Amino acid sequence: MNIPRLGGLVLLLTLLTGCSTMQATDFAGTKPELDLFEYFAGETQAWGIFQGRSGELKRQFTVDIQGLVTGDELTLREDFAYSDGETQQRIWHIRRIDGHRYEGRADDVVGSAEGAAYGQALNWRYTLRLPYRDKTIDVQFDDWMFLQPGGVLVNRATLSKFGFKVGEVTLFFVKRGAVG
Repeated sequence: MNIPRLGGLVLLLTLLTGCSTMQATDFAGTKPELDLFEYFAGETQAWGIFQGRSGELKRQFTVDIQGLVTGDELTLREDFAYSDGETQQRIWHIRRIDGHRYEGRADDVVGSAEGAAYGQALNWRYTLRLPYRDKTIDVQFDDWMFLQPGGVLVNRATLSKFGFKVGEVTLFFVKRGAVG
């Protein structure tokens, strides 16, 4: 990765941390345009980190994703491998509502995820039920994806509970075989 591209990614992530009133429509007309179904059809890889509310690194993980498009539905099988040896699987069923809106469901999503895509950006909002100690907790996700030139998809999610930030997840996606 060259220095100008890396600098652009750092700038983008810096801007994301201070923009709580961002709307998906703010990105109408930006390029490259993200087509969620096209991007995730087939095999995709991701690398990510989870940071606590103070920015401390809590977990690192990789994700192997298999996407299947059938009409107006995208099924994503996400296989997570955490650096501590834990594995997890989530299967999303994402339905295209219209040219900009999506609805997604998974077993650990409370209700459904609501998404809007414009230009290079997609914003998902949903509640995820996560294991915590010997029980579960419901955490709200404000999840942003931005397609970059060259096919890298940057994902930044803010997690909150009772309106208070509890952490952030950052992921980078690429189509399988695109990383040399």
